[in-house]
This record gives sequence, structure tokens and C-alpha cells, in this order.
Amino acid sequence: MAEPVREELSALAAIFCGPHEWEVLSRSETDGTVFRIHTKAEGLSDVDIPLELVFHLPANYPLCLPGISVNSEDLTRAQCVTVKEKLLEQAENLLSEPMVHELVLWIQQNLRYILNHPETGSGSEKCTFPTSTTVDDGLWITLLHLDHMRAKTKYVKTVEKWASDLRLTGRLMFMGKIILILLQGDKSNIKEYLILQKTSKVDVDSSGRKCKEKMISVLFETKVQTEHKRFLAFEVKEYSSLDELQKEFETAGLKKLFSEFVLGLVK
Repeated sequence: MAEPVREELSALAAIFCGPHEWEVLSRSETDGTVFRIHTKAEGLSDVDIPLELVFHLPANYPLCLPGISVNSEDLTRAQCVTVKEKLLEQAENLLSEPMVHELVLWIQQNLRYILNHPETGSGSEKCTFPTSTTVDDGLWITLLHLDHMRAKTKYVKTVEKWASDLRLTGRLMFMGKIILILLQGDKSNIKEYLILQKTSKVDVDSSGRKCKEKMISVLFETKVQTEHKRFLAFEVKEYSSLDELQKEFETAGLKKLFSEFVLGLVK
């Protein structure tokens, strides 16, 4: 399996980390990799439709199209076939580059249009993603844990740029050896951040060579609740003590999140 494909699969597993969102069905050097993604997309009447997307990445992917199958209890067989055809049409525009995440984002944004216009192509005006996600996604919050930063200055600037570009707010937090990233924003933008984090050369290895982030974990992800503070900006902050870090979480209405996920990182 080529390195870009390995990295894509690793990134997808990090992005679709909810219960039953991601499952590898088979993996072979000769036959490629087959996996399933469960997601939702806005359909007709502003109702979220569950989608089961199965992708087969052949051995020579991404130089060839992936195999795709679409299933949903809320769609007819004909509608599932139409969605599959539109995904394959979109995939043709993305050949030679890892494309699965882009295809999932694309169908999340365009399913309603496809169901309304099953007889037409998606149109060039639909090939770019809207600047915001569906209303149903709302505001989400995600807590990430990084194992280390060797090239800290460059790494921090990169994280700040990604957060700005994706209109995400929150905190990059340092406390001793603990490094946390708290992100707040549209759900699809957070997922886009995750794939950037997993596939870009943001750090250096022990030999000083540029490398991708291999040691990131998603500690927590949920829709923002009424008790959660809305962050107005993305800030980089350093804390001199665990109490100081805890106070940051409590001020943000995230006391339970701190006790369940952050305290366990303290050794």
C-alpha cells in the first residue's frame, strides 16, 4: 500500500471516530482496501438522511477511481444508484490525489441537490464547497491531544493558520508536557482541520526532517451545549499549573470534560 493511501486511511479513522462511523472490511496488498463510512447528509424537507458509503481503494488508487457503493434505509435503490453515479463523476475530478474525505464532504453538501435533480449533473457551480455546513450540524467542539512538538514555533503558526482559514475558535494549550487543542466551529470544518493535521508535514522527527503528525488523538467531540462558552477567537496559551488549566476548562463550561479526559493525561 502506498504511503499516501496509508496516511489517508489513518486520517479517515481519526475523522470518523464516532461510534460505528468507520469500519475496515478487508485489506490486501493485491486487492486493495475496503472500508465503510456511516455519515448523514441533509435530504429533502431539511431531514438528515443516514448514508452507508462503502469504498474500495484498488492497489493502484488514487491513480484510478475507487469503487463506491451507497446504501440508505431512507432512499430508494434508484436514488442510491444516482448518488453513487454522482460521487464517481466527482471522483473523476480528483484523480491522482487521495479523495475519500472530499467525496464525503461533497455528498454531505450536495445530497439534497442531487435528490431534487436526479436527471442532471451536479453542475460546475456545485463543485466547490459552501462556506458553512448544514444548519443541522450547528456548532461543535472537539478536544485533541498531541504527544509532542519538536518544531514548536512553526507548528504553532501552522495550527493558528488552519484555525483561521477554517473559521475555528478555541485554544492551543500547553501545560508541562501536555499539549491540547480545543476547537470550536462547524463540524465539517473541524473534520477538515483533522485531515490537515494528519496529512501535512507540521513537525520534524528526531533527525530534524519534516514529518507528518502521527501522535494525535481525538479525546472528545460533541455538539456545543448551552452551558459551553462560545470562544470568540483561537488563542495559544501556556499554563504554569494543573489548577490553572482546570480553571480554563471550568470557565468554558467544560469541567466534566476536564475531569474525564484531561486529568488522565497527568502522570
